[in-house]
Amino acid sequence: MNLTSDYYDLKLLARRVRAENGLTSPRVQQSDLRRIYFKNGIEIDYWPYPFKYLRGAFICDDLGTTVVLAQNLPQDPMIFTMAHELKHFLKDRHLGISYCDESNISKTIEIGAEVFASEFLFPDQYFIEYMQRMKVKRGYCDAEMIVKLKHQTRTTLSYAGLAIKAERLRYAPSGSLTRLKGWRKLEKLYTKQC
Repeated sequence: MNLTSDYYDLKLLARRVRAENGLTSPRVQQSDLRRIYFKNGIEIDYWPYPFKYLRGAFICDDLGTTVVLAQNLPQDPMIFTMAHELKHFLKDRHLGISYCDESNISKTIEIGAEVFASEFLFPDQYFIEYMQRMKVKRGYCDAEMIVKLKHQTRTTLSYAGLAIKAERLRYAPSGSLTRLKGWRKLEKLYTKQC
């Protein structure tokens, strides 16, 4: 298995699904994903019981396809989880059941779902274009710029997801953003300044 080409293929798939569903901005909402789920016959079951680590599960059997979502997830993690589970529907149906929690996050299939979800919610090309608009050179993106980017685009990709993308695309030095805690505090400071 060639992970680089597999991940690239998942990014292409994410872009194709965005295009097929008329998603043309970095803001993807729960309603967009529900519409895609409905079109593909995917049922959603919001699980009301608290899970310590489980965000979602994908089930495909003789009865149909269901995505189980932890009901109390905040908006951004809920949307990311829905996009993550959409990858399982598109690529992993033959496996039957897949659950997404912290215990299996390093498995190739789960990493692929994370790659798909990140590209689906905020394509790399959009990120690069916004960095250029903000006049941010590679290696010089900081936390304040990520907060500004999230507010300008109203993206539902989390701060953690944007930080990973900034480092992977070399707009920020490795570890400079992904180790950062306190994104909400930075957000409050930013909104006070605006």
